[in-house]
Amino acid sequence: MENLCVGDFAEIISLGASVSEFVLLGTGAIQTRPPREVREALASAGLGLEFMASEGAARLHNVLASQGRRFATALIAV
Repeated sequence: MENLCVGDFAEIISLGASVSEFVLLGTGAIQTRPPREVREALASAGLGLEFMASEGAARLHNVLASQGRRFATALIAV
C-alpha cells in the first residue's frame, strides 16, 4: 500500500463518475487505509472509494457485478 499512488488510478480518474460510481479497492491481506492523495483524487473526480482486504473485495466484486452496478475494482494480491 505504501507504493499506491494517484497515477495508479489515472485511467478511472480521467473517465470519472460517468462510467463508475466508485472504486472498490482490495488492500491486500488486511484492510489498510489508502494514502490521502489517492482518496482526495478519487473524491475530486466524483468517485467514491470502498476499501477492504482483497479477499472480501473479490467477493463483493462478484455481488456488485451481478447487481449491474457501475464500479471499478483494484485488488492488491495477497
